[in-house]
Amino acid sequence: MRILGISGSVRRESFNTRLLDAAAEVLPDDVELVRWNGLKAVPPFDEDDEAGPAPAAVAELRELLANADAVLFATPEYNGSVPGQLKNALDWASRPHATNPLRNLPVAVMGASPGGFGTVWAQADLRRILSRIGARVLDAELAVGNAASSFDEDGPLADDAVREQLEEIVAALSDSARAREAVAA
Repeated sequence: MRILGISGSVRRESFNTRLLDAAAEVLPDDVELVRWNGLKAVPPFDEDDEAGPAPAAVAELRELLANADAVLFATPEYNGSVPGQLKNALDWASRPHATNPLRNLPVAVMGASPGGFGTVWAQADLRRILSRIGARVLDAELAVGNAASSFDEDGPLADDAVREQLEEIVAALSDSARAREAVAA
C-alpha cells in the first residue's frame, strides 16, 4: 500500500515535512510513504493553461495521486489558513472535477506550527477544500503546537504524545485505504 505525503510548506527546515518523515517511521509494515517535494515548482493555476499539456510538476502530482492508495497532508498555517502554494496545487489537481485523482481517495490532514495554537484553522480549511474536491477526508486531527519542542534538533520527533496521535492517524488512514480497496475488489 502506498500513501502519498504532501507537505504544504516549501521551507527547507519545515516542521510539517519533518512531521511527514515521522509518519513514515510509524507506518504499518505493509505501507510505504512516498513524499512529494514538487510544491514549489507548481505554476499559478490559470484556466487558459488547461487546454495544453499540464506543467511538469502538475503532471507529476496528478500521477502520484492516481497511484496512491491514500494521501497524508501536513500543512502549516499562514494567516489563519492554508498556504497559497498548497491551495494552488490542489486547484490544479482538482481538474477536471468529475475525474480528478483525489476523488474518493482517503486523505488525512495534520500540521505543525511554532505557535501554541497549532494549525487547527488551516486544517479545517484544508479538510473543507479537499471535501469539495471530492476526497474522502478522515475525521481526525493532529495539530502540533510549539513544534520546536516536539522535534529533536537533528529532526526526529521527540514528543511521545504526538507520536501516539500520529500512529493513530496513519493507522486510520491505512484502514480507510484498505476498506476502499476491498470495496473496489
